[in-house]
Amino acid sequence: MEGIGVDQAAIAEIDIRPLAPSPAIRAMLSELLIEAVANGGSVSFMDPLPPETADKFWENALAAAARGDRIVLGAFDGDLLVGTLTLVLDLAQNQPHRAELVKMITRIGYRGRGVATSLLRRAETMALAQARTLLVLDTASDGGAAPLYESVGFKLAGEIPDYALKPQGGLTGTKFYWKRLVALPTA
Repeated sequence: MEGIGVDQAAIAEIDIRPLAPSPAIRAMLSELLIEAVANGGSVSFMDPLPPETADKFWENALAAAARGDRIVLGAFDGDLLVGTLTLVLDLAQNQPHRAELVKMITRIGYRGRGVATSLLRRAETMALAQARTLLVLDTASDGGAAPLYESVGFKLAGEIPDYALKPQGGLTGTKFYWKRLVALPTA
């Protein structure tokens, strides 16, 4: 592995693929979501997050993926789900060129190893394949992933104070980001 940095080596071992509905996939996604919320992740849920609530969320999200309304990506290290990101495609009729990124979650023990960056890159590729040239997302102002998003080219559109509750209580602002995608020329 000479000439490959630590982060690149970690990324090379991660397999990123779209997820299909199944009880096993829902269980893995639910475990990941519960861990994120318990550790302060601002992903729309409050702590403690009941397993039934997490399962119902992922059941609905994966059903939407099966309909083609979104793409739920999973990052795997072997059989272990270590990250997820959802590309929402089902937007208003006047926004066929746009997609939203939601539920970016990386397993605590895998943070800082390039998993999230790999998920974002794969989502961009898949967005372009769906003729989506503008991505939007939001992240908590307190402890969110703003530095990550900015490092891969997302631009800050603005920030709204006291936008949502933190998982353990108290308000946090939310930063809204956008990124224009450009299709690579075909050879």
